[in-house]
Amino acid sequence: MTQGRKTALTMPLTGDQRQTLLAWQRSTTIPAGRARRGRIILLLADRMSVTQIAETVGISRRFVYKWARRFLAEGVAGLADKPGRGSPPVPRQQAGPGRRTGRAQAGTRADRREGSSHTEESEP
Repeated sequence: MTQGRKTALTMPLTGDQRQTLLAWQRSTTIPAGRARRGRIILLLADRMSVTQIAETVGISRRFVYKWARRFLAEGVAGLADKPGRGSPPVPRQQAGPGRRTGRAQAGTRADRREGSSHTEESEP
């Protein structure tokens, strides 16, 4: 069996970093994505090729490089999820007296049972 080429990307790990990433592999409480990223870094540190890592982990080579760059720049903290795109979440307003929450109010249930609808025009 022929071996593929070795990666030129080297991943130096301290003892603490390696222990943290190994603990992530055994953990059942951290998100699966973070454990997967830790596995990528461990495999890079063991000098596995990027192509083999991508096949083993089930992602593209592009993401192997992405997480390697982020780890080199930020360390273990760089493997955490960053906030997504879009506007930040807005806290829900508390319902006060006389204030209803939920769907838009088209009428009461009794009105709907009697056949009225929000699309009917009101009588003058």
